[in-house]
Amino acid sequence: MNLSDENIPLSNLINLSGKTAIVTGAAAGIGLAISCRLAEAGVFVVIADINADAARKAAEEIKSYGYKAHFAECDVSSEEKVRDTVSMVAREAGGIDILVNNAGIYPRVLLSEMTGSAFDRVVSVNLKGTFLCSQQVSQRMIEQGRGGCIINIASIEAVHPSSTGMSAYDASKGGALMLTKSLARELGRHGIRVNAIAPGGIMTQGAAKAMGTSSEERNKAGLKELKVFMARMVLGRMGEADDIARVALFLASELSSYMTGEMVVVDGGYLIS
Repeated sequence: MNLSDENIPLSNLINLSGKTAIVTGAAAGIGLAISCRLAEAGVFVVIADINADAARKAAEEIKSYGYKAHFAECDVSSEEKVRDTVSMVAREAGGIDILVNNAGIYPRVLLSEMTGSAFDRVVSVNLKGTFLCSQQVSQRMIEQGRGGCIINIASIEAVHPSSTGMSAYDASKGGALMLTKSLARELGRHGIRVNAIAPGGIMTQGAAKAMGTSSEERNKAGLKELKVFMARMVLGRMGEADDIARVALFLASELSSYMTGEMVVVDGGYLIS
């Protein structure tokens, strides 16, 4: 064991005080959990979400615990909205150090029923949105000259389709994985690390809604699929949003200072079963 004076103390490795982060799609679910963990580590977190009211409530909740947070209404598929949000955060906070591209949609539609516009919408939010936010924020990071960290929330669907009706989502997440690697290669010389997280089955309100809602028949089908999915969980449980948030904190901190262009799978062992 090496405890030389050159080693950074553990408490410093996870201390992110003085840094500013934008987390997209952060009004609920995984995005909110990541925002909470970053705020706990000392980050000033900007909750960026298309739902302004929910984003405001999320920011107020974080602030109620004594942490620093703000909200911004942002449609990540709109280049203008992304540019305005990034400019506002950079101006008000004095810079941006961390970006978490979490915003995403996952409608379940069979190929035979999917329209071109529906496919475009999924890719526009999940992939184009990740590109637009990364482009705008990385430009700020380069100008600042102090490096930075970009974390893309991909999915195990990026490497292994797990159910039918998810072709648009799977394609968008596969693209997000390759975008992560390409951006890491391009931005590394500026001290900007780019990594991805691939969640497996995470039980959020959004996931529960996607599995079941509009009819009893659909709900039964969703529960049946959940049972099949659960049977492959090596750890025997669905994940929680905080399971992803802890890994995001690792990737945002100095604990992962020599990692870039990687995808960390957090799936309870689904892919190995």
